[in-house]
Amino acid sequence: MANIGFISLGCAKNQVDCERMMYRVREAGHTVKEDITGSDVVVINTCGFIDSAKAEAIDYILRTAALKSDGQVGKILVTGCLSQRYQQEILKEMPEVDGILGTGSYTEIVPAIEKLLSGEGVEEFGSIDAPEQETGRIVTTPEHYAFIKIAEGCDNRCAYCIIPYLRGKYRSRQLDDVLYEARVLADSGVKELIVVAQDTSRYGTDLPGHQRLLPELLERLCEIEGLHWIRVHYVYPDEIDDRLIDVMASQPKIVKYLDIPIQHCNSEILKRMNRRGDGTFLRELFAKLRSRIPGLVIRTSLITGLPGEGEEEFQELCDFLREERLERVGAFAFSPEEGTPASQMEYVDNEIAQQRAQTIELIQSQIMDEFNASLIGKELEVLVDGFDPELEQFYGRTYADSPDIDGRVWIASDEPLQEGTFITVKIDGCIEGDLSGYAAEEAMA
Repeated sequence: MANIGFISLGCAKNQVDCERMMYRVREAGHTVKEDITGSDVVVINTCGFIDSAKAEAIDYILRTAALKSDGQVGKILVTGCLSQRYQQEILKEMPEVDGILGTGSYTEIVPAIEKLLSGEGVEEFGSIDAPEQETGRIVTTPEHYAFIKIAEGCDNRCAYCIIPYLRGKYRSRQLDDVLYEARVLADSGVKELIVVAQDTSRYGTDLPGHQRLLPELLERLCEIEGLHWIRVHYVYPDEIDDRLIDVMASQPKIVKYLDIPIQHCNSEILKRMNRRGDGTFLRELFAKLRSRIPGLVIRTSLITGLPGEGEEEFQELCDFLREERLERVGAFAFSPEEGTPASQMEYVDNEIAQQRAQTIELIQSQIMDEFNASLIGKELEVLVDGFDPELEQFYGRTYADSPDIDGRVWIASDEPLQEGTFITVKIDGCIEGDLSGYAAEEAMA
């Protein structure tokens, strides 16, 4: 049996795919190493969504190739979106890579590894539209939170996005399979469950009956003992209906946090990008959500420099942010992805798009600082995530903060705090986007 190392890049959905591959490898009798050094095979699960992600993936491949050259690792197997997108180029341009698996071939990870170990090459590209195959996972997040992927692929066909070409059509997992996995995670100690897919709001619409099953799924997840927080990511605005809003508002386990990627607010740009709805629709939706879900925190992603964005359209986006005061915003410069309709449209220079993204970040920084300042003096429920030895301080998150993408709460405490517990923290300050406070009582859960 061999030692297998894994590197997972990109989004949480990709991380889940990597965790499933790790499980299959372990079940086959191989050892899954925490450190890639000394691995007989290193699996690099890549992202190929935008230029920065591609650059990161290539950098990791080259760094691993240097270890291979020094004799510190054996074979290199590249999986994920980058391998799906550049099937021929990877092996041609990077001869250090020994094999590649496409996004439709994750289930072939064990045969692929064993081929490499026997000296054979690997180039496997199964159907990207095949149904999801259920399997276990080796969860790589901290024990108290985990992601659960409820669907694969996407049918939205946004003009700027390459994902449907890399991940295939939308395929929902069966409701019972998702619930079973959630119970397993809860039994293992997971207290925060983060629901992800390329588009969670369309969950179930491809299954018999074509119903939106996200509200039902969330209600059923709330029945699982041990889960304390349930967080929802990637909810598309045009699929948010009254039933989903009612479930969000009424279920105490569901944190009042929604990740709603809108990308822009200008109606003409949204139409060009094949996005449903317009600026008026978005304003009305946010007003409706805030009125019916008290305390709701909204996260979104924006793209600057999209085709059709001139100075007037960009200023409209800035004004939209100032008016709507969304608590969490990520801004990205438009990346013209080869093979997408938007890449053939006229768009602004990348430098201008980057400058506009920085402007959005400055506007959002002030909004976020004001939001944080409004929390000073309040007692908030905080999930303890860990301890920073350099700062000698514990840290955690409120319901308003998703792991790795949002802020932290730095916690002063006279007693050691246990990772994965919920405590009440009295907020007394904010620094560079993070909150600070002191433990107001003993652990709650």
